Formats: sequence, C-alpha cells, structure tokens
Amino acid sequence: MIDIATFGPGGNSESFYAEGNKGTVNAPKWVKEKGLDAYEFEAGNGLNASEETLAKIGEQARIHGVLMSFHTPYYISLSGVEEEKRLKSIDYIKRSLRAAELLGADTIVVHSGSAAKISRAEAMALASDTLRKTVEAIGHTDIHIGLETMGKVNQLGTLEEVIELCGISPEFYPVVDFGHLNARHIGGYFTDVDSYRFIFDKIANELGDKYAYNLHCHFSKIEYTQAGEKRHLTFADEEFGPEFEPLAEAIVREGVAPRIICESAGTMAEDALYMKKKWEEAREK
Repeated sequence: MIDIATFGPGGNSESFYAEGNKGTVNAPKWVKEKGLDAYEFEAGNGLNASEETLAKIGEQARIHGVLMSFHTPYYISLSGVEEEKRLKSIDYIKRSLRAAELLGADTIVVHSGSAAKISRAEAMALASDTLRKTVEAIGHTDIHIGLETMGKVNQLGTLEEVIELCGISPEFYPVVDFGHLNARHIGGYFTDVDSYRFIFDKIANELGDKYAYNLHCHFSKIEYTQAGEKRHLTFADEEFGPEFEPLAEAIVREGVAPRIICESAGTMAEDALYMKKKWEEAREK
C-alpha cells in the first residue's frame, strides 16, 4: 500500500523523444528525473515488445523507484457477441499479466466492453461471463486487473457498471478515468470538489476502502460530442474539461493516495507534473 498520491504519464511524451530518447527502456529514469513517480506502459495497439525488453524496463523502474502499470490492448472484448473473441480476450489478459509481471507492474488496465449493437443488460451479462471465465483461467494473482470507466456513450464503463463488474471477484479493481466520465456525460460531470469526492466515497461504500484508497486513475482533458469521447487534448485546452484543481483538493480532503496517470495528447509527462504540483499545493493549504 502506497500512502501518498503518485503521478506519471501513460506512454512517452513528445519531449521524451525530442530529448534524444529512442526507446521506453529509458522512460523510468527520464520520468524520475522530471520529478514523477509512475509510468503506464501503453500496449493499446498490441504488445510488440519482447519479454527481454519488458524485463529491462522493469529493472529500470525498480532502480529508479518508478511505479509501473500496463494498459492492455484495445481489441480485448469482454462483451463481444462472438464467444471465440471473448475467449481470445481471456488469453490477451493472461498475456498482459505476464507482461505486467516482467515490468514489475501492479495493475493492468482493461477496457470494459461495448454495448453498441446489443442492450446494456446483454453487454453486462456477456462481460460478467468473460470475467468469471478469466478468474477460472488465471486463479489468484497479486496483479490488480483494473476495469476502466469509458468515454463513449455506447461503451460499457459507467462508474456503476465498473463497480458491478468489479464485484464479481476480488481480483478486479476499478480504474477511474475522470476525462472519460466527463466526456460520456457530455461535460459538466465534475463541477466542484464534492463531485470528485463522490467517486472515492461510492467506491469505498460499494467495494471497500482499499479499492478507493489507492485508486488507479487516468486523467486528461477530452473533447466530446453527443456520443461522448472524441479525442484527448492537452491541459492547454480551455474549452473542454475536466479541471484538475478540484480533484487535487478532493484527494487531500478524502485522505486517499491514488495513482494518477496522465493521458494528454503528447504532453503526458508535463501535464502529470502540473497535477503533482497542484496536489502538493493543496496539501500545504
């Protein structure tokens, strides 16, 4: 258990490469030197790194004291109507757990599924079945299998749906993407400190304090339409939200220690450092 909020990027900022770095093996050292604490390895488009490379990244993370997590491929389909695809998804989760082990990561992040062509009730039933089969296939693991709140209206991944799916097994942990929740509610979801505090309180009340205390989070400003998420932005954007400052205060007032991974468009590390500084300022008030 970590007793302090931690911050880091999801993947490599443009500045990482601009400074001459060519591979993610250098990322943990670079992140630490920037004043950050965490790093999420992004495998959304597929896991292409070798086990040797993953192990080297994990070794560097241990040397530099950087907390690691792993984002699984986007093509995992918990609620796919074709059973073959759902069974393949279980295999992808198993492979992701192996990658996380090599990285020294304590969490993998999995998208909750789609409800585009079927009802939400049908999608939840299929996702629940996939997750039960996942537990049967992997048994106990010390790596948290994180189920993420999603940004598009036709995706599974409301806070309530994620909490319900996490209730299937202690192996499943909620991953709250604040930008996604704001986007799927067409903005205005996070308006003040209490709207952020609600997230931690609801998770603690329905799943238990340990799930809320070290909550794994994603944060970025996200452009949205009536269908929800459109694209990730940077903190320089002034039109779309959400704003981080009320969350910084909520973290302090709730007495929690989340890990917040920034998924801004190209400025992940810079915006993560901004968040860390705002949280530090909130602590000092």
